[in-house]
Amino acid sequence: MRIEKIEFSSDGHRLVGDLHLPEPGTERGAVVFTGPFSGVREQVTGFYAQRFAERGYVALSFDHRHWGDSEGTPRQHEDATAKVSDLRHAVSFLAARPEVDVDKIAACGVCLGGIYAVQLAAYDPRVKSVALIAAAYNNPTLIRNRFGEDNFAALVGQFAQIAQQQFDTGEIEYWPAVNPAGMPAGNPGPEPFEYYGTDRGARPGWENRCTALSVLQELTLDVNAYLPLVTAPLLIVHGRGDQAIPLADAEAAFVAAPEPKEFVVLDTTNHIDLYDDDTYVRPAVDRAVAFFDGSI
Repeated sequence: MRIEKIEFSSDGHRLVGDLHLPEPGTERGAVVFTGPFSGVREQVTGFYAQRFAERGYVALSFDHRHWGDSEGTPRQHEDATAKVSDLRHAVSFLAARPEVDVDKIAACGVCLGGIYAVQLAAYDPRVKSVALIAAAYNNPTLIRNRFGEDNFAALVGQFAQIAQQQFDTGEIEYWPAVNPAGMPAGNPGPEPFEYYGTDRGARPGWENRCTALSVLQELTLDVNAYLPLVTAPLLIVHGRGDQAIPLADAEAAFVAAPEPKEFVVLDTTNHIDLYDDDTYVRPAVDRAVAFFDGSI
């Protein structure tokens, strides 16, 4: 296996990625990755890409615009629509590669990237199979109910004030990407910090900050509108011990998704087990490879 640093363009932005290439002649298909909020390609998506390449898949992990080595301002900004467009251009990049069979391209989304993978697959028939691993299943009603109506209204009001201030001053407000003490943060609480805030997930291309309005992007994502439109075979892999994204969320998404589909539950202890712990990641990859092999 070897890794080739690559660049491609998405809506005029230069995106930087790593193409994980299997041994020549062993190619079984190709897969593009999109990962957790604030993540860069050397973290979760690169970890998965390496393991898929070991199994014969041409695997692309890349930095979405605004993040890592890719272009885009403001920096460290979550732009949901742009991320799906980046994925569409990533599929185009893969389809143009000589090692890739255009009829054997899959998408894999981890954590928040699961929503983007669903949105991509709903409208891009070039994606022949989809795997969602420890994925988020946000919809605005679910998020409002979990925050509580009053807390949600207060948070939305805060974002409106931030938007107005940014308009008036031209200065972007930033929050920590992870904060073990809680809000304000893109990912509040001790568990995200255990990965991103320690040597476990720290990488040179990652910074512990995000635009405050990135969090508004997180809260307004809606997977429910897109799941019924995914006609490609869909695999959901989720951890039984995931408290950040309860197993019930994945189960509800599975019910909403059309056939063909498959659901796998792994006995994790938390959410980030499926980020980089091979005790759980390798079984997830094994199931995804088998699923892709049988559907593309």
